[in-house]
Amino acid sequence: MSNEYVLEMDNIVKSFAANRVLDGVTIKIRPGEVRALMGENGAGKSTLMKILGGIYDADEGKITIDGKSVEIRSVDDARKYGISFIHQEISNVPSMNVAENFFLGHEPKTKLGTVDYRKMHRETRSALDVLGIKISTDRLIHGLSIAQQQMLEIARAINENAKILIMDEPTASLTNHEVDELFAQIKALKEKKVAIIYISHRMEETFRVCDTVTVLRDGQFIGTKETAKTNETELISMMVGRQFESMYGNTVVAGKETVMEVCGLTSELVKDVSFELKRGEILGFSGLVGAGRTEMVRALFGIDKILSGTVTIEGKQVKIKVPWDAIRAGIALVPEDRKGQGLFLNHSISTNLTFQVLNQFIRHLRINGKKERAVIQEYKDKLSIRMASVNQKAGELSGGNQQKIVISKWLAAHPKVLILDEPTRGIDVGAKAEIYDLMRNLTKEGVSIIMISSELPEILNNSSRIAVMSEGRLVKILDPAKDEISQEIIMSYAVEGGNIIHA
Repeated sequence: MSNEYVLEMDNIVKSFAANRVLDGVTIKIRPGEVRALMGENGAGKSTLMKILGGIYDADEGKITIDGKSVEIRSVDDARKYGISFIHQEISNVPSMNVAENFFLGHEPKTKLGTVDYRKMHRETRSALDVLGIKISTDRLIHGLSIAQQQMLEIARAINENAKILIMDEPTASLTNHEVDELFAQIKALKEKKVAIIYISHRMEETFRVCDTVTVLRDGQFIGTKETAKTNETELISMMVGRQFESMYGNTVVAGKETVMEVCGLTSELVKDVSFELKRGEILGFSGLVGAGRTEMVRALFGIDKILSGTVTIEGKQVKIKVPWDAIRAGIALVPEDRKGQGLFLNHSISTNLTFQVLNQFIRHLRINGKKERAVIQEYKDKLSIRMASVNQKAGELSGGNQQKIVISKWLAAHPKVLILDEPTRGIDVGAKAEIYDLMRNLTKEGVSIIMISSELPEILNNSSRIAVMSEGRLVKILDPAKDEISQEIIMSYAVEGGNIIHA
C-alpha cells in the first residue's frame, strides 16, 4: 500500500436538531485499502458515509482527497472526486438492458443527437471486461441476480474513475457462491488501488476481506485496528464499550427432561417431522432456503394447518389449530419478519411490549398502570433495551432493540418453549452478542428454545443439538456428545437430504 492517503475525513461533526450523531470523527484510508466500518446501529456509520457521498453536509470538519481539501455538497460532487456508493437497494431499471442501465442519464449521442446504442454497448462491454464480468450487455436487468447487478454497479463506478468505493452490506442478499465472486472482485479492485469502505454486521467477512477496521460508538471514533492484529472479542468490546469475553460463550448442554415431543408432524409443506425438545436446551434448526424450517414452526404455532401428527407439552398432548392454542400450551414464536409480523411499528414501545399479556393488568375493566409499568421496566433492564422513552414508536428503534421488544413481549407470558426464527438477522454485532447472552440465560431459567438460523456459525456455536431439514423433512439431528459436527457436515445433510446414509 502507498503511504499517501487517498481519503482523510478529519474531525467530522454532524447533528440533527439537538441530537449529535457524529462527534469529531477522523478516518484516513490509503489507496487499495479495504477498510471495514463497524459499530452498533446508531453508531454513526451511515451518517458518516452519507456525508462522504454528498447526501448530508457536515456541520464541522474537513475532507481531503489525494491530499487536496474538497467540499462535497452533492452526489455529483462526490462522483466528481471519485467517490461511488454501492447501496443495499440497487436502483437499476428492471425493464432496461445492461448497457442502457450502465449509461442511464448520460447516454452517448450520435452527431444527429440520437442515442448511440452501438457505442453504448461497446463501452459497457469494455468496462465489464476490465473486471472479468461475463454478462451480455443485451440482457434485461430483471433477469440478473442481485450479485450480478452489484457487479454491474461496481463496473459502472470503476468506469467513472472511482477512487473510493463505499459498499453498504453488500452480501446481505447473496448466496455463498455469490459472496465468493464479490470478494474476488474486491481483490481485483485492491490491485487497481481502489480504496473500499466496507460496511457489514458480519464479523467473519470483515476478517476475510478487510485490511483494517474502524469502530464507531455513539457517534465517536473509538479506534482503527489491522484485522491481522485484532480479534472478534476485541472489536465487539470496542463497539459495546465494555469488556466482552466471547461472542458465543459456552454451549448450552441439553437437559434430560423432555418438555416438547413432536411426532409425525405433517402440514402442506412439512412431512413427518419428529423430535424431542429438552428442558433448558437450544435446539438449532438448519437447512437451505425452502427446506421447511419456518413452515415447521408455523405449524407448531397454529399458523399453518397441521394435517397429521401429535404435539405433546410436558407429557400432555395438545391440539394446535390456531395460534391461541399454542400460546395457551406455553409456546411463543418470535417470527423471522419482526417488522411485518412481530411489531406494531407505529405504536409505542409500551403497547408492543405488554399487548400480548394485557390481561395480566386488567381488573374490573381497568388497566393497572403501575403493574404494567413495572413489567415494562423489568424487561427494559433485563434485555438492555435502548429507548428514549416507553412512549417512543417501535419503528424508530434499531433492529436489535426492535428484536428485544418482540422477545420481551413473549417472555412476559412466561413460555415453556420459545421459538426464535432468524433471531439476529439484520442486527449489529453488539446486539447479536446480547441476544446470545439472553438465550443462554433463559435456558438457565428452564426455558427451552427452538432456534432457526441461516448462519452456520450461529447454529454451531449456540445449539445444544442441531436438527437439519431438507425438502420438508427432518433428515438428521446432530448431537455433539455422539456426532462429529462442522459446517461442511451440516451442509452435506442439508444439500443431500434423504440421499445420505445416516450413521
